[in-house]
Amino acid sequence: MGPYKLLIRVCIAIVLLCLLAGSGGAAYNALSIRHYRQIAGVPGKLYRIDGYSMHLYCTGQATPTIVLSSGLGDDFTGWAKVQPVLSQQTRVCSYDRAGFGWSESRPDVQDANAVSSQLHQLMEAAAVQRPFVLVGHSLSGIYLRSYIAHYPGDVAGLVLVDGSTPLQDDRIPKELVKIQEDQRRQMPWQKLLMTFGWYRLQGICTSVPPGFEAYSAWIKADSCIPSQMDAVENELDAVRASGEETIHAGPFGTLPVLILSHDPNVLPPNWPAAISKANSIVWSQMQEEAKSLSGQSKRIIAKGSDHYIQNDRADLVNREIASFVVMIRSHQSFPDNGSTTEE
Repeated sequence: MGPYKLLIRVCIAIVLLCLLAGSGGAAYNALSIRHYRQIAGVPGKLYRIDGYSMHLYCTGQATPTIVLSSGLGDDFTGWAKVQPVLSQQTRVCSYDRAGFGWSESRPDVQDANAVSSQLHQLMEAAAVQRPFVLVGHSLSGIYLRSYIAHYPGDVAGLVLVDGSTPLQDDRIPKELVKIQEDQRRQMPWQKLLMTFGWYRLQGICTSVPPGFEAYSAWIKADSCIPSQMDAVENELDAVRASGEETIHAGPFGTLPVLILSHDPNVLPPNWPAAISKANSIVWSQMQEEAKSLSGQSKRIIAKGSDHYIQNDRADLVNREIASFVVMIRSHQSFPDNGSTTEE
């Protein structure tokens, strides 16, 4: 056998081994998802909205109901440190947007108006009593602005948990925008690695953060699902449209608005320090401006917290939202209306 034919055979063998490993990894990931989903079951209920299943998980009693909306790429389990606590005081519902958690993916664009319309239909299908309190983390801050603009009668109050601002990419450092664009371009590659079971082999798919143990079965059942990367891309690609749809949303009269912001001195470790500091200044400005959404608003800076305040400072989130609900029940106003404090 000549060296050329030997080289061809070696290359063919390598290709076959790669295909075998890839198909095996994909089967391993798919079977693992099925296994964990069977163990976990469906939390809450599924409702048919525009021909697609949407997931809603409600606990507790009394009014007003609190409706929790997660940030980009997150499902309802992101509120594991919040929903069980607040459910002791009132009814609390968390849900999954299209393509996340137990909600089916949708082929149409998921911009702010589409997302808010789907949430509105979900609330109607589930007969959630109105008016309710909307709580949104990160990107959901934009979606909830759209919701209130379209369905103001549904809402008794708004809580923004480090909520995003419409068209914020026009204001944050350009270097950070470039980092985010690079991360967006890497997503198809990340989806491929997820599909072939690479992340699962590393144990990433079954890890449960401290404090989330009660939700562990659901977290494992909703980790490393490749189709969810498509849902992330869909929402990311619609961010500009979402911003244009909501840039003029509000002010919302005297609707109570509570703004919880992360500590500007806590900088993300995955960004260069100079960029993080510059972005922190702009982000804090945008959080302060959010008070103009209503004549009844206040802002609290969560000391020691990063972007996920509901994880880092669940104590603060639970305490302040509980007080917020009591205030709404008694038809009172903020005693320190318009203030910005640090706690």
